[in-house]
Amino acid sequence: MNRPVHLYRNARVFTSDRRPWAESLVVVGDRIAYVGDDATALRVAGPDALIHDLDGATVLPGFVDGHAHVVGTGEAAGQVDLWGANSVAEIQRRIRTWAEDNPDAPRVLATGWKHGDIPGGRLPDRGMLDAVVADRPVYAQAYDFHSIWLNSAALAEVGIDDSTPSPPGGTVHRGAGGAATGLVDETAMHHLVWPVLDGFSTDADRDEALAVALAAYAESGVVGSTEMALGEDDYAAMRRADAAGTLTTRIGAFWRVQPTGDKARNLAQVERAVALAAHHATPFLRVTGIKVMVDGTVDGCTASLGKPYVDGTNADPIWSLAELAPVVAAADAAGLQVAMHAIGDEATRVAIGAVEQAVALNGPKERRHRIEHLEVVDRADIDRLAALGITASMQPVHADPAVQENWRRVLGDERVERGFPWPELTDAGATLALGTDSPTSPHAPLPNMFIAATRRSALDPSLPANLAHYALPLAAAIVHATRDAAWASRSEHLHGRISEGLYADFIVLDRDIFARPLDELLHARVLRTVVGGRAVHHVDAAHHVEPVHHVEPEVNR
Repeated sequence: MNRPVHLYRNARVFTSDRRPWAESLVVVGDRIAYVGDDATALRVAGPDALIHDLDGATVLPGFVDGHAHVVGTGEAAGQVDLWGANSVAEIQRRIRTWAEDNPDAPRVLATGWKHGDIPGGRLPDRGMLDAVVADRPVYAQAYDFHSIWLNSAALAEVGIDDSTPSPPGGTVHRGAGGAATGLVDETAMHHLVWPVLDGFSTDADRDEALAVALAAYAESGVVGSTEMALGEDDYAAMRRADAAGTLTTRIGAFWRVQPTGDKARNLAQVERAVALAAHHATPFLRVTGIKVMVDGTVDGCTASLGKPYVDGTNADPIWSLAELAPVVAAADAAGLQVAMHAIGDEATRVAIGAVEQAVALNGPKERRHRIEHLEVVDRADIDRLAALGITASMQPVHADPAVQENWRRVLGDERVERGFPWPELTDAGATLALGTDSPTSPHAPLPNMFIAATRRSALDPSLPANLAHYALPLAAAIVHATRDAAWASRSEHLHGRISEGLYADFIVLDRDIFARPLDELLHARVLRTVVGGRAVHHVDAAHHVEPVHHVEPEVNR
């Protein structure tokens, strides 16, 4: 079968590879055949190639989001947007407006409020939501997706009352009289609220949410994403899209393993991930490991710390080392990756300890385990994780100064001066994979790179930098968000670099981000996103987006 040949020439190509710069690339079918100089590319492409003169444009490998929630990103796009509300009054106004504009909606779903939006360090309560919508349930997800805020109707809908117990690792918050306040966090949210909300969604809803996320990815230059909480329903939606040829972002997925308090039930979840990893893998969809939540978040004071928060409180890990170690060892023995959410330093020590036990039990082998977030981490533990080959998976958007006020306030001591220490991890020899954790943060990669390279805010660029000495060189940040993010989910054989033999997954920008001020990362546009040799997003010279409809399955898919 004849495969089309495309020559992309007269460009400034950043490869994220050993030879970082090139002028041209040749694509044969869905793969890259050559990367180098214009003259050689012309000879390799041959006389029948379709030539794309890029007029000096900058070409990058497509971004690989190192940590995301793909279907959730699409779902959040259709909810009340509470990002930047910054006050209870503004949260109430946005929810009231949406409810009035959608009188037939059976419930109100919102996302994006911050703990710091509630003045005086107070916690949200249902009365604040009842005051604006009392006739139907309101569910307001915190921006970090570790807490959810319900009105009275929502509490009744999910069956939470004043006698509902809090499960291990989570809290149904109560007032002075023991009444449920409407704030539910961590495993209490996972077990009591999310299953009810999931039951209201149909397969068609999930298919639409996935399509919304894929369109947003294509427009912003994301060609790969690392799904960090895969469950049965979302996986089914992804498989449907993959079979239909509409999955235009390659997904490496980590199966969510919930703590049950029972070792056999915990290990049964690992076995499900083992089965999925062994079957159904395609160039667009793979299950590569498991995900566990070792703790919560600093903002919600549920991250597990070595010493207490400024108010004297602390949080236990969601998984103890004794409970986690058998799960990590079983996944490790089966060849799965393990991704462990650990934001606090004590949770990080639990995660490292579990990997140490797996190495001792299973012996030498190739392994690529990961710790997600690492916002508060001791220098000694950085050396430990690097020596074990543990990947540091981190998200520059979480260090945005616009969302740091409450984070710094609840820590309140010298720990705030070492938050998100990316260069310390790379200097110790750890692989650093960058992502966004969308929808807990915006998914767009170029503003994410702005924060990585400046430690300034993409949401409010007027704010001072957050520990500017921890900024990364722009080229290094892009490597961590392309090559290293692909490696961290075992997809380096697919993409992450512009290199011969890999899939032709790359993007074309409207400006040279390496030659212009870093602030231009906030305004740069992706003119073309190519996945497997096909443009899934293209803006013409007049900046009109050309629609991309059905995508045929790839050759050798």
